[in-house]
Amino acid sequence: MDFLLVLAVGLVAGTVGGVVGTGSSIILMPVLVLAYGPREAVPVMAIAAFMGNLGRVIAWRTLIDWRAAGAYCLTAVPCAALGVRTLLAVPPGVIESALGVFFLGMIPARRWLARRAIRLNTTQVLLLGAPMGFLTGIVVSTGPLTVPLFTAYGLDRGGLLGTEALGSLAVYATKVATFRGFDALPPKVLLQGVIAGSSLMAGSFIGRLVVLRLAPSAFRLLIDALMAVSGATLLWVAAR
Repeated sequence: MDFLLVLAVGLVAGTVGGVVGTGSSIILMPVLVLAYGPREAVPVMAIAAFMGNLGRVIAWRTLIDWRAAGAYCLTAVPCAALGVRTLLAVPPGVIESALGVFFLGMIPARRWLARRAIRLNTTQVLLLGAPMGFLTGIVVSTGPLTVPLFTAYGLDRGGLLGTEALGSLAVYATKVATFRGFDALPPKVLLQGVIAGSSLMAGSFIGRLVVLRLAPSAFRLLIDALMAVSGATLLWVAAR
């Protein structure tokens, strides 16, 4: 039943992520926490997110801005490994609270970035990759911030979705490798991650079929709703 629930929610999460460029981790993570516990859910989500982003990279490969993705990865990748090391030293009871607060905090943060509509250059993307990567190593996903980051760089639609996915793909590959190095990826966790990731990957291609049909305002409201519900759910799990 846990596998069926993860597959069903993962398909929905992958579809949403394929449409708006973020949200798959926000939707799926509370289900993984409830099914497997907070400590095991994080590496499972890392594997699943890697596969989901791979699906978006394949779907939008012809529109990717390789320069922007490369600048982001240059600092985000090593900082993601540092974030994972920090995560593994944190007591399990703190993880749910941190995730919940992070998702809720992203709502005003995303709106603050959107109101200013600042155009970033490659150097700024390079510098911002460091904190983004570190946060992703700890709190699973920074999609609500990386999507506005690449939007501020000037990307839109398929180029935005593919470039953000490529940057995230490199970060999640680093997370998976770091978990492996710390013996946090036993066969059971690897299998759970592949199962969840297969549904995210399938959802990425479904999302491509409906992308751009939603108005920009609907995109923003959807992201805010996802973060609010997931953040509240994780805080409830932490308080139990």
